[in-house]
Amino acid sequence: MLSFFRRVSKSKIGTGVMAFVLIAILGGFALADLSNFGTGNLGLGMASGTLAKVGDQEVSEREMSDAMQRRLQQARQQRADADYASVMGDFNPLLDSLVDERSLMAFADKYDFPLSKRMIDAEIAQLPGTKGLNGQFSEQGYQAFLAQQRLSDAEVRQVLAGGLLQRMLLTPVVTNARVPVGMATVYASMLLESRQGEAVNVPLDPFKRGLQPSDVQLQQFYAANRARYMIPEQRVLRIARIGPEQVAGVAASDQEVTAYYNANKTTYAPSDTRSLSQVVVQDQATANAIAQRARSGATLAAAAAPAGSGAAVSTLQNQTRAAYAGVAGDKAANAVFAAANGSVVGPVQSDFGWVIVKIDSVAAGGGKTLDQARAEIATKLTQDKRKSAIEDLVDKVQNTVDNGGNFSEAVAAAKLPVTTTPLITSSGSSRSEASFKLPPELAPALKTGFDIAPNDPPEIVTLPGDSGYAVVSPGQVIPSAPSPLASIREQVAGDWINDEASKRAKAAATQVAAKASGNVSLADAVKAVGAAIPAPQPVAARRIQLTNAQGNVPPALKLLFAVGPGHSRMAPVPQGGFVVVKVDKVVPGNALVAPGLISQVQGELNQASSQDYAQQFISDVRLHMKAKRNPGAIEAFKARLVSSGG
Repeated sequence: MLSFFRRVSKSKIGTGVMAFVLIAILGGFALADLSNFGTGNLGLGMASGTLAKVGDQEVSEREMSDAMQRRLQQARQQRADADYASVMGDFNPLLDSLVDERSLMAFADKYDFPLSKRMIDAEIAQLPGTKGLNGQFSEQGYQAFLAQQRLSDAEVRQVLAGGLLQRMLLTPVVTNARVPVGMATVYASMLLESRQGEAVNVPLDPFKRGLQPSDVQLQQFYAANRARYMIPEQRVLRIARIGPEQVAGVAASDQEVTAYYNANKTTYAPSDTRSLSQVVVQDQATANAIAQRARSGATLAAAAAPAGSGAAVSTLQNQTRAAYAGVAGDKAANAVFAAANGSVVGPVQSDFGWVIVKIDSVAAGGGKTLDQARAEIATKLTQDKRKSAIEDLVDKVQNTVDNGGNFSEAVAAAKLPVTTTPLITSSGSSRSEASFKLPPELAPALKTGFDIAPNDPPEIVTLPGDSGYAVVSPGQVIPSAPSPLASIREQVAGDWINDEASKRAKAAATQVAAKASGNVSLADAVKAVGAAIPAPQPVAARRIQLTNAQGNVPPALKLLFAVGPGHSRMAPVPQGGFVVVKVDKVVPGNALVAPGLISQVQGELNQASSQDYAQQFISDVRLHMKAKRNPGAIEAFKARLVSSGG
């Protein structure tokens, strides 16, 4: 609903109140770059590698390169052939966000705003994937997170610091913004406005008759629309796996199993658990008296009764030696587990006082002989040996690469089998072999194979789960280029016909819209044009339907609320062709009959005002801190990005 007001409001009041940039001021930290806060100022006098500067804070080419690379990775999840040119529209917003982040940091530095390491550590602990199985922060998980995101600890801390400053500095600014009920009522009434009119579709098919491109026209159309027919970059990848298959022959020997059993006899020795009654007192004389009464046949509780509150009586069920040692200490545990069932042990001095224990029951543990434990030990040792053998192969490959070896030399040193793919795109599909499918577990190798340059050394990537590793290197590389016209002639001809038919349909729709004004109906306008266009259909809606559609508004409804009564307008439709709408009647809404809607609109306007306050604050901070940009460096950097292709 709020986006609707921002889009359709044309009044002076609406223009003044509605915010024009949506800022995620309270959304916390999002690693895929900060929200866009503004535009920054122009300035000179900076190093060529510095794109912008605010006080002592800088935005470097490296930071911007990392931000654009992450944006490209996101785009490729939606479209495999995306390159830097296709995401260049996000360059300025990303740069704006970094400039605003640095402005806040410079502002905080200048006015001694505290931002401790402990606060940033707390933010790191909340990052996804940084917690272990116990729910606590895991350094190993954090390092894996850094590797996955291709970030350093310093880079993460800098972005987190920017996010913290956003919340701390902007939250007081945006709190409790209020818009009067009267203003909310006006906009709520707009939502209840209803309109009636007519709509006519102008399809392409009637305008395709007689269209057939000549060779010259086809060549010209193909040359002007080469981007439509681009084939994404294709590569042949050479992949050598290092995993369970390569170490399948490694197994534990009988001698190793026996040696492991002998070294860990305590693990396999028979053990028992004991249920105990226990009394703890603070002086030895009292303890001796309790022990004597217990050995004479009294229960431990009865034997301890004369000591009154000075004796702490408890029962402990199914205690192992280790568990009881944790309660009473090793000295008491050794004595208790050396005694027979039913006996009274003690007094034994412990850290808590003098202990008297009665052994109520004993449950014997089985233990395992060497023959019984052999299969279990062999499985464990074999797994460990195979894991070690895989790591040895990885080290052998890495050492060869570190010493200047190429892919062939590295895999030969480790005697690894090599899989060579056909020409594939970054999505893993092959244009020449439609049936080819790269195994899903090799997705990291696919990504790395397209990230590295053809002349780069081979890289070792970690595969998911227990799949091991893969050595990957690109072989043949075919850059992105348009398909030859001869191979797609029919497709280009069809596109030319559609394009020409669209021009004809647009001209007809424009004529219909021009004629259908005042007292001329849409049906009469269609007849006057004389084109093969279907008859008009009635259309009616309330403005609130546009907001409830959440952006999926049919073109006819958009036009119904875009022009005044008695007027008409045409617009393209997504499926091809055009639609012409004439507005016949407008009935104003009255929000006084819907007080709940007024409250809803007021809440959204309050949020919009909060965002406006945040926008104004960050703009003032940027001006106050004299944020400057390096236009020459920015344009040169953008040009290099586009030329690299990604």
